[in-house]
Amino acid sequence: ASDKTQSRGSCDDPSPSWPGERQDAIMRQLTEQETKTFFEKLVKYVGSNLRLLVDRPDETYCFRLHKDRVYYVSERIIAAASCISNQNLVSLGTCFGKFTKSGQFRLHITALESLAQFAQYKVWVKDSAEQSYVYGHHAVKSGILRMSEDIPQYQGVLVYNAHDLPLGFGVMARSTADCRRALARDIVCFNQADIGEYIRDEETLI
Repeated sequence: ASDKTQSRGSCDDPSPSWPGERQDAIMRQLTEQETKTFFEKLVKYVGSNLRLLVDRPDETYCFRLHKDRVYYVSERIIAAASCISNQNLVSLGTCFGKFTKSGQFRLHITALESLAQFAQYKVWVKDSAEQSYVYGHHAVKSGILRMSEDIPQYQGVLVYNAHDLPLGFGVMARSTADCRRALARDIVCFNQADIGEYIRDEETLI
């Protein structure tokens, strides 16, 4: 990511800490390493369109870390939330995912709407395969309606139904060219997240 993108992605933090708060509970900017890890994950799905997430014409948006979760939020909302104790703050803006204990970043389905606007590569599943995907299963060759051209193997993709509604995101198990040679039951796209998680993981998602 460019220096400009990084600076906009971690803009000045107007929110204060409160006396007695645990440090891991304080909403803050991402560190340089956290920003690098986070942006590397986003680039897998949106490519150079990452800059469009932070260089917006309407408002200035930033990424904030709160209790291991990264939120995409406008400066206006950050300022409004500054009167709330961080320990009492549940969430703000859009949760893009969380950092694991090992320092890896895992995208959450709550980022779907934002990522879908800037997707670099797309896969569409047939009506007959939609339910299987939103139940958490991988997409197989027989369930694929169409896909973007020239998708590399292990590339991040946005998954849509036949009516262009985003269902989730995944990672290609094989390239576009290899998919043409695949058998009907071969996995084409590994499910990384799907809208069924709003029900399956309701208690832990946010």
